[in-house]
Amino acid sequence: MSQRIARINQLLQREVSDQMRRYYRSESAAITISDVDCSTDLRRACIYYSVLGDDAQIVEAKTFFRRAGKDLRQRVSKHVVLKYFPRFDYFYDPSLERGAHLLELLDELDDASKLEES
Repeated sequence: MSQRIARINQLLQREVSDQMRRYYRSESAAITISDVDCSTDLRRACIYYSVLGDDAQIVEAKTFFRRAGKDLRQRVSKHVVLKYFPRFDYFYDPSLERGAHLLELLDELDDASKLEES
């Protein structure tokens, strides 16, 4: 990936997060934009998001992006000027959830090893 695309990815991630926080605060409080992957021709951008909560909140996030995705893209396009502004595709990213689960497992192992030592 070129440095230009990496900078565009970071810019889009920051701006999508900012617009969600500014205009959709109540619906998007539990949603975090974890990554953006823009194609090299700037025609498509995959927006990856994580959700804090259970399966019901994940479903709510999916419906939020289905309902407000086009408006969100339009708001971002007013702040980010590119020759071709990409179409946004939204995908759920469970990596933060997996990471939190792994940290819990490591904490349990650490606690168990401390109990064995004493």
